[in-house]
Amino acid sequence: MTQAASRAQVLLAAGGTGGHLFPAEALAATLVKRGVSVHLATDRRAARYSGAIAEEAVHVISSATLRARNPLAMARTASLLGLGLFEAYALIGRLKPIAVIGFGGYPTIPPVLAAAWRRVPTLVHDANAVIGRANRLLAPRVTAIATTFPDLFGNEAALAAKATLTGNPVRPAVVAAAATPYSLGPGPLRLLIFGGSQGARILAEVVPPAIWRLEAALRARLAIVQQAREEDVPRVREAYAGMSIAAEVAPFFADLPARMAASHLVISRSGASTVAELAAIGRPAILVPLPHALDQDQFANAGMLEREGGAVRMLQNTFTPQRLTDEIGALAATPRRLEAMAAAARSLGRLDAADRLADLVLKVAGKGAGN
Repeated sequence: MTQAASRAQVLLAAGGTGGHLFPAEALAATLVKRGVSVHLATDRRAARYSGAIAEEAVHVISSATLRARNPLAMARTASLLGLGLFEAYALIGRLKPIAVIGFGGYPTIPPVLAAAWRRVPTLVHDANAVIGRANRLLAPRVTAIATTFPDLFGNEAALAAKATLTGNPVRPAVVAAAATPYSLGPGPLRLLIFGGSQGARILAEVVPPAIWRLEAALRARLAIVQQAREEDVPRVREAYAGMSIAAEVAPFFADLPARMAASHLVISRSGASTVAELAAIGRPAILVPLPHALDQDQFANAGMLEREGGAVRMLQNTFTPQRLTDEIGALAATPRRLEAMAAAARSLGRLDAADRLADLVLKVAGKGAGN
C-alpha cells in the first residue's frame, strides 16, 4: 500500500437498519485493514446499532422513506431528500473521498447522487435477490454495481454489464462462527428462532404451539433459543416452561452468529443479512418471508436458499402451528436431510465477500492492482 493509498478515504452510505449497515461495516473493516479511511453517511436509526465505524466518522444525512403515495407524503420525502442532497454534496466536498459506496435504503440516495454530480466514482451494493427501490433508482447513474446473487438484472443488458457478483459481506463474528462444523450428535436437537432486529410476533404466536404438538419423545430432545419482542417474552417463556423444555427467550442476542453456529435448525425471517449468515455458516432453515413488502425481497431471498436445497420457505399465511409441527417432525426424523440442507446452504456462502467488494471498490476508485 502506497502512502497515497493509505491516506485515501471512502464514504459508505447506508440506511439505518442491520440489513444495510452490517455489510457496510464488514466492508469498512476490510478497507481499514488495507489502509483506507472510512466514513459513513446514514440516518438517525443507525444509533440503534453498535457500529464498527468510529462515531466521529458517522455523518447523519437528511432523508425519508416513501411509505405513502399521497401528495403530502411525497412532497415531504422529496424535500428531505433534497436537503440531504445538499448536505451530502457539502460532505463530499470536505472529505474528498476516492469513491462513494451505497448499500441501499433511501439514505443512500443523496450521497450517491451527490457523488455522481461531483464526478466521484460510485458503486451500489445490493444484498437481496431482487434489487431494492433506492438501488434501482441509482443503478443507471453509478459507475458499478455489486450483487449478492447472480442474474440480478435478467435481460437488462446495460445494468448487467455494470454488475459484479461479490456476495454479501458478513461480520467478523459470522466468519468466526462459520468455522464450527454442522454436527448432529446424540445430544439435544437445538432450534434457533428469530425474526430480525425487531423480532416477529408471528414466531411467538406460532412456534410454541407447534412445539406443543410434537411427539413427546421429540419435545424432550429439544433445546430452544428464541428471540421475541419484549412484550411477548413472558408468555413465550411460560409456554416452554409448561412443556418442560429447556428454552432461552430474550428480545435480543448480541452473539447471534455463535448461536446460529450452535443450532441444528433455524426458524426465521429471510432478510438479506439473515440469508447471507445462514449461507456463510451453513445451517438449515425454515424461512418465513416478511409479507406485503413492496419489493418482495425476503420472498426472493428465501427462494434462492430453497432452490439450492438449504431451506424450506413458508408463506406467512400458511405458517400455522400444525404446518410447522409437521415440518419440524419430518426434518428431525431425517438427519441426513438436515445435513444435506446445511451443506447446500453453505454452498451459497461467500466468506470472502468483503474482500471481493473491497477489491471492486478500489478498482472503481482507480486504486486496484490493474490501474
